[in-house]
Amino acid sequence: MLLLAIDTSGKQGSIALARAGEPCTASRDVEVMEVAQLLGGTFCAQLVPQIAALLSAHGKTKHDLDGFAVVSGPGSFTGIRIGLAAVKALSEVLSKPIARVSMLEVMAYACGERGKIVTALDAGRGDVYVGEHNAPANGGDAGEKILTRAEFLAFADGKTTVTTDAAIADAARSTGLAVEVLAQISAAEVARLGWQKIRSGDVVSPEQLEANYVRRTDAEILERHRF
Repeated sequence: MLLLAIDTSGKQGSIALARAGEPCTASRDVEVMEVAQLLGGTFCAQLVPQIAALLSAHGKTKHDLDGFAVVSGPGSFTGIRIGLAAVKALSEVLSKPIARVSMLEVMAYACGERGKIVTALDAGRGDVYVGEHNAPANGGDAGEKILTRAEFLAFADGKTTVTTDAAIADAARSTGLAVEVLAQISAAEVARLGWQKIRSGDVVSPEQLEANYVRRTDAEILERHRF
């Protein structure tokens, strides 16, 4: 199976081409053939040409693709929309399955921890995107929410915090929490988790593919700005 993975949720993004489900491939039945980086702020202009170039470099066309894995959030609203739109268009034309993954799920899948963990990403304005997992995780078990920094530190007590953000890691360590700092996640990890979802039948159609912004409710926003 030839899998295209896309992450446009952060300041920087990436795409990956991977072979999946073949006995001769690398660990977890996924061989990442190549990862191409996307520069932040220009996803709209870069994404489609980069996909075409990546496929061409390996002698493939879009018609050789068998499935897609895409990060649906949380993160940049504009970036997420661009990645989802590209996958929707390709899947509609090719009638291939889509694995929708959360970046918080990907972090839990990629980390080496076991037991109760909390994945955390900077949400801006003093907030943190938070996912709760039992590791090792294959996705799908994250209770995702957005918390203030103080709420996050209280919530993470007794669990290992997994993050790619140095400031979040420092804040967690300062209160005595166990922390694992991951290198920047790329579309390679998205492809690996996406394949696990496709293999288990956890897929969506283009019509079902929606963003996962992990936003506060209007009531929560009003309550927060009351004080």
